[in-house]
Amino acid sequence: MSGKALAVLRERDFRRFFIGQSASLLGDGMVGVALAFAVLDLTGSPADLGYVLAARTIPMIAGLPAGGVLADRLPRRWIMVAADLARFVGQGTMAALLVGGHAAIWELAACQAVHGMSAALFSPASTGLVPAIVPGEHLQQANALRGLALSIGRIGGPVLSGLLVATVGPGWAIAADAATFAISAIMLARLRLPAHRPAPAQSFVRDLREGWTEFSSRTWVWTLVAAASLTNLLFAAFYVLGPAATALASGGPATWAAIQAVLGVGALIGGLIALRLHPRRPLRTGVSALALSSLSTLGLAAHLPVVPMAGLALLGGIGMTLFNTFMETSIQHHVPAKALSRVSAYDWFGSYACQPIGQATAGPLGAGLGIHPALWLAGTLQFLVALATLAVPAIRRLPAGAGNMPTPAHSEA
Repeated sequence: MSGKALAVLRERDFRRFFIGQSASLLGDGMVGVALAFAVLDLTGSPADLGYVLAARTIPMIAGLPAGGVLADRLPRRWIMVAADLARFVGQGTMAALLVGGHAAIWELAACQAVHGMSAALFSPASTGLVPAIVPGEHLQQANALRGLALSIGRIGGPVLSGLLVATVGPGWAIAADAATFAISAIMLARLRLPAHRPAPAQSFVRDLREGWTEFSSRTWVWTLVAAASLTNLLFAAFYVLGPAATALASGGPATWAAIQAVLGVGALIGGLIALRLHPRRPLRTGVSALALSSLSTLGLAAHLPVVPMAGLALLGGIGMTLFNTFMETSIQHHVPAKALSRVSAYDWFGSYACQPIGQATAGPLGAGLGIHPALWLAGTLQFLVALATLAVPAIRRLPAGAGNMPTPAHSEA
């Protein structure tokens, strides 16, 4: 990569932010494996694992609108520090319970609820903070690097977690995750930002309404969120039915693991491309790339051998990362800083609200239609969602650049 592509790392505050984010994203990548084995060691029940995961997901989705309001009212950096410290305590408590051999399912669920509520505070504040620490011309590179850190966490986290689970137990893997939140909190606390300018005092409901007005008045924003929501709903079929589809073909778990790994590598490559690619119409490029994400599902539906299937998964990972990078950068450029976290909260909420529906319905759909017909249906609809989104003029025409966003240096403390 050229020095120009990594110029954003010369920004001291972003460099500190990025170190903390990279650490916590690596920890996030460790949780899936560690938590699964922790629950299965306790009860052996997949249903219990579902309850624990739901205890994190539901508070996260439900708390996002409130998180957006708080992040537009209060210093975003300190909201993020508080959220990281809460996750440090929650994950650390869960690790202590597991290592001590005294954990109960309800205790794990309570700790994961803390994690979910903290994420609801952290995510909108994070989207709003980045323009305050990065010059406008480097926003895309900053978001691409964050995407790279996420991809590396998704690849390296499960590997590291698997090693810890196999050698010293899942409790210690959770403890390592807790430590990453402490690192993130320390890095965030070291940022040097201008004094916070408090928003005018008004009711919480009015803040929500103003954020909704900023969100709904931009056709390209709510169209993108609708597309992301439907894509997440439909892509759930890939994760739910994929293991069964590969078992019906050849290779079984090994093939499925390889596909997952290649999908992560594709996301990593997508981040590298986003560092260098600067289209004049970023959303047109991003939504075109979103269409590639359907290839992973369609490849499974077509009974493809592992090598061509891996190639489609690679393209799918690239497409999803490019879409996410260009979408987030466009929102940061074109939404006023005073409402950025609230709009981001509606973005996060809408994008993930339908995912649990997809996870819950993919299995029955596969049982009713058959696994491969259900995958054909989900993949085809996913591709059509991207095409329909691309047909919206506001998506195709939105330019790159700062739009109506003010200089970002005054929004944080």
